[in-house]
Amino acid sequence: MNRPSPSSPRSSPSSPASLSQSSSRLIRFNKPYGVLSQFTPEGRWRGLKEFIDIPGVYVAGRLDADSEGLLLLTDDGKLQARIADPRFKMEKIYWVQVEGEPTEAALAALRSGVQLNDGPTRPARARLLDPPPEVWERQPPIRERKSIPTAWIELAIREGRNRQVRRMTAAVGLPTLRLIRAAIGPHTLEGLAPGTWSG
Repeated sequence: MNRPSPSSPRSSPSSPASLSQSSSRLIRFNKPYGVLSQFTPEGRWRGLKEFIDIPGVYVAGRLDADSEGLLLLTDDGKLQARIADPRFKMEKIYWVQVEGEPTEAALAALRSGVQLNDGPTRPARARLLDPPPEVWERQPPIRERKSIPTAWIELAIREGRNRQVRRMTAAVGLPTLRLIRAAIGPHTLEGLAPGTWSG
């Protein structure tokens, strides 16, 4: 998968759309840290209306405010359900910066499924990203401890539990420091700088 470019210009509503159906509109948005998956801001978190001013589109598959990366929006309710509903098992790929050095045993556990408080996870794809992905600087930066190394792993899942990726890495002794969603099905971050959209 191509890595996102941190210098891509902001797209406009007249940009070519990446559509699953000719009558549907699908927006790819690179959500920055601190932005909710809703148009209205809330508390210390910003809202999507600061970045996207398009009537009639809705979020398809949420992303936590403290996570970054690909968020899809569409004006098609059926398409929204296919993207967001775990029953359709659309694969989502995450780049995860973790505290510690991932062992093959930890990666194998992620692949086979780990036990969480709401039950075991389904098998996933997991691999070490070496070299790390070329990504933008986060604002604010993550807090790193100089005495403990960090690493990046790629984790691909077909579930949508609350904060699942963070809980999975914690279960194998690798706390998540930074989480970027890189792809949802065939849709990727390619060409999107943080805070920009295409479609």
